[in-house]
Amino acid sequence: MSILTTTTRILIAGVAALAVPASLSAQDFAITGATVATGDGSEPVPNATVVVRSGKVVAAGARVTVPVDVQVLDGSGSWVTPGIFMPLTDLGLYDVGAVSESNDIGARNSPFSAAIDVATALNPASQHVAVSRAGGVTRASVSPSPSSSIFGGQGAIVDLGADPNMLIKARAFQIVALGETGARLGGGSRTGAHALLRNALREARQYGADARIPGSPSRASDVSTVDDIPVDPRLIDNTTARGDDVLLTRFDAAALVPVVRGEQPLYVAVERASDIRQMLSLKLEFPELDLVLVGVSEGWMVAAEIAASGIPVIADPLDNLPASFEQLAATQSNIGRMVDAGVTVAIGGLSGGITGPRTAPQFAGNLVALSDVPRATGLTWGEALASITSIPAAISGYGGRYGVLAPGAAGDVVVWDGDPLEVSSTPVRVFIDGVEQPLTNHQTRLRDRYRDLDESDLPKAYDW
Repeated sequence: MSILTTTTRILIAGVAALAVPASLSAQDFAITGATVATGDGSEPVPNATVVVRSGKVVAAGARVTVPVDVQVLDGSGSWVTPGIFMPLTDLGLYDVGAVSESNDIGARNSPFSAAIDVATALNPASQHVAVSRAGGVTRASVSPSPSSSIFGGQGAIVDLGADPNMLIKARAFQIVALGETGARLGGGSRTGAHALLRNALREARQYGADARIPGSPSRASDVSTVDDIPVDPRLIDNTTARGDDVLLTRFDAAALVPVVRGEQPLYVAVERASDIRQMLSLKLEFPELDLVLVGVSEGWMVAAEIAASGIPVIADPLDNLPASFEQLAATQSNIGRMVDAGVTVAIGGLSGGITGPRTAPQFAGNLVALSDVPRATGLTWGEALASITSIPAAISGYGGRYGVLAPGAAGDVVVWDGDPLEVSSTPVRVFIDGVEQPLTNHQTRLRDRYRDLDESDLPKAYDW
């Protein structure tokens, strides 16, 4: 029998006290005596308290008075953080990536591109959702992948609660791929991709003006609708109203109208420093664009320019090798250098390092450890946690509402059995909007089934 230290016994007791069955409705509760990190960039506070009432955070910190009418949970030995907000995921869009019938990430053969709405394919029962929820992920932005055009379509903001409705906001942003991917999809060259992008934005701008989108029509009889947007019926016939050289369908053009007007963010996937500069200059021609840069492997080379533009970045923390010609200057210090230059950076990316949203704390922790490597640039602990909580929430338009433990924020609370940025730590309790969530999924059920090697648990095929 192993001998446990006093500290270990206290930790186990604290975790066990928190591991109670999930509630089916929002709870009023307080977690006391825990190490609390609010997600706003500040460092964790020991022996602190978090109070949640009616699905909202009421208070969080070291000097918090617990109301007498709320349930008190002993958080001794535990850590408490806001839920992870993961940007640009494919959660709920596929079951098995290699099985095309179950994969709705891209629409390679579709006649539409910008008009694609990822919200129509979301599956809250996906095991990827359940596994990510068990890893402390409570919110995410889900993005389609550009495949039939440089435009991938419109992404959605979701929660990972164990209920049938995961959608928070449909058509939350538009995604476009430039760089090497955009060159392949846009005719075989960056020149083709940039010409396609600029033509599409100009066409959408003109289309919106001609169709009086989104203004009110002069007479109700003068309009039809395209995706619930008022459209002059004279524009329904593409060839007679818009010319023979138009590349966009009317649905794609309508979908891009909010983009050119700055009402819907445009997420642009770029890696190379020269491509990043091209996107910064795009604002000169289309000043209303609300841009977010994605990937940005060579962002550190133009960090001062990105910071001056005020454009936020969603970067992959493990782009540290020249995996392609547009990533020749990739380095693990990329995010740290951009943050030091004043760039707003969230951890994420369309592909690459983060193989699943639940591993985001591991990579955030890597950036903390990088600070101790000679001549490398990493993040502080508070900055690293913010890069997977409050910053991606703010980029998605939900700053102060998600990703933080602050008065008025959603009651998205994760209780960990140790430092959440250490790979050995795991969530023991997860709340979304104050509702406790189940942490079981297909992986945990397989683990529990076979961990004791009891042959009676083997499938029937093994009986003989």
